[in-house]
Parts: sequence; structure tokens; C-alpha cells
Amino acid sequence: MKAIQLVAHGAPGKFELRDVTYPRPGPDEVVVQVQSCGLNHIDLWLEEAGLPIPLQLPRTPGGEIAGRIVEHGSEVKQWQRGDAVAVQSNIFCGQCEFCRKGEESRCLAGQLLGVQRDGGFAEKVVVPERALVPLPAGVDFDISAALTLAGSTAMHMLTNRVKVNPGDWLLVMGGAGGVGSAAIQIGKELGARVLSTGSTEAKRALAKHLGADYVLDSTNAQWPAEVRKITSRHGVDLVVEHIGGDVLLKCFECLARGGTIVTCGATAGREVQFNLWPFFVKEQRLIGSYGRNRADLQSTLDWAAKGKLKPVIDSVFPLDQTPAAFAKLRSRNVLGKILVEPFEPASESD
Repeated sequence: MKAIQLVAHGAPGKFELRDVTYPRPGPDEVVVQVQSCGLNHIDLWLEEAGLPIPLQLPRTPGGEIAGRIVEHGSEVKQWQRGDAVAVQSNIFCGQCEFCRKGEESRCLAGQLLGVQRDGGFAEKVVVPERALVPLPAGVDFDISAALTLAGSTAMHMLTNRVKVNPGDWLLVMGGAGGVGSAAIQIGKELGARVLSTGSTEAKRALAKHLGADYVLDSTNAQWPAEVRKITSRHGVDLVVEHIGGDVLLKCFECLARGGTIVTCGATAGREVQFNLWPFFVKEQRLIGSYGRNRADLQSTLDWAAKGKLKPVIDSVFPLDQTPAAFAKLRSRNVLGKILVEPFEPASESD
């Protein structure tokens, strides 16, 4: 079968379209024929060796997978050939103390699909059955692939890690991205007054279209002051932050007393100098959020089925054009999600 593999790190890295061995499932695993797979910033980190974990090459990237089951192991009873599924990208062990409590995002033996094991930029992928969630009626493969990782990350942030109260001021950083575009919609559905940011007019227009009440130009260094002005100097009660670096510090400039920042990323920097005095005087909170639990993924797909959460798809690339998809995401000239779709399905013996 065909797969795109990263064979050398870099920015750009070196990719090859290869014929690889058909994946055979273990007793509790399934083979999924990939129909669509989302591209995410974690794929860029894999490409440039920017993750603080050991990385082995060659590796097939891609963690946001939707497809159909074509084969399963001897112990798999719940799933059948032909079932349409989404795949949870943070592969959890199912046995540790956190998994037993349904907190798979904290799994002690977790693996990142497409990073620590081969992912979905291929015609087929093998995954544990516990990582599967059925696609609800009305959710097609592209919708799933555009929401399964980024959308469920936003869902985890806003419904698990923090509580959104009706009327809260919610600031969503980077509203045109995968996490941001979902967070705007989730926040509005939960009754928040949503502000967002964008670095271009097109990105700001998209955030507005998605439901943001106010959208700020993130290239203007005074945007935190604008947030204060819009909120009558109250500041925002919640911030969805996934950028890190100096952006995280700017979020504190417009955070209300008792307010909370929930952060899930560090694309602009992982280390910051932090002023503790205003943080504890104003009784603010900084909360980390990592991945998702199975319940978050199920909620994301259920919301999509009900029309409460809609993906924004920027573009779709065929498998052999995956390097071009990486280049486009790296350019930051993206509105919503980039998807990669495989060639016409190959025979199972390939």
C-alpha cells in the first residue's frame, strides 16, 4: 500500500511516497482504510524534530483520521468490517489509573498517533479498537477529519478543563485555526460573549463569520488594551490560548480578576518569564489542557451531527501532494483545516 513517510527532519523535512507493508492487526486492533486525515501543527513539530520526545524515522505522520474498518483482530467484537469511524489521536493504554477514570488525556503510557506510531497519511492504518469512535449519521469523513483532533481539543478545553458560564467574556486566540475556529463555536453555544484575534483581514473575517462578537488584529501590539475597552475595563473571564510565548503574557494583560487562561500549545515559545504578583493578587488561573478524553471526542462528533459545530476546511490535498500541504500550513496562510486524502482504495492484499 502507499504511504507518505518522513525520512529526514527539517523545515521542510524530506518526505517520500513509499510502498509499505500492509498493516496486520494484533488481537485487539483494527485496520482502518483512511478516507480523510487532518493536518495539524504537531505534524510540523514532527517534521522539524521540534517535540521534546524521542522520534524515530521513517514515520508516517497524520493523527486526525476518519475511515472504514477493513480488518480486525481476533479479540475485537464491537466493530465490523465497513464501520465508519473516527480515530482518537492520543492513543491511551486503557489500564492506568487515569484511563480507568476516563481521563485518557493523562494516560501514563500514551502515544501520539502519527508521531510515536505510524499515522493516517497512508491508505490504511492499524490502531487499537479502544481508539475508535463511531461516526454519527450526518458526519462524513471530511467533517470528522477536520474536527477529530483540533475540535475535540477545544471541546476538552471548554467543557472539561474550565466551565463557561452564560454571559462570560471569552477570548479565543487565533480564531481562524483548527482549535480557534471550534472554540468560537463552542463558546457561543455555551452562551459566552466571544472575542477573537486574527493576523490578517481574511482570518478576522472568518472568526467573525463563525460567531465572534468582536475580532482584534493580533499584529497590533495594543490589542490587549482594545479587549479592556470592549469589556468596559472588566477584562475577559476566560481565554483559550494555544500559541504560547509572548502571546500568553499578553493574554494576562486583558484577563479579569478571577479569570482563567486555558492553554494547549506553545507554537510561539515554550518558556516565558512570568510576573507572579498580579497573578496571585488578582486570583487568576492558568490551566493546562492536553489532548482529549474519549468523551470529548464523542461530544465533538455529536455536536457536529446536530449542526452545533461545523468544521472550516481550507483545502484538500491528495496523498502524493502531502509535502505541499505541509508547506501551506507552515506558511500560516490557512483558514481552518487542511485535509489529506489517499488515492483510490487499494486491495487488501497490497
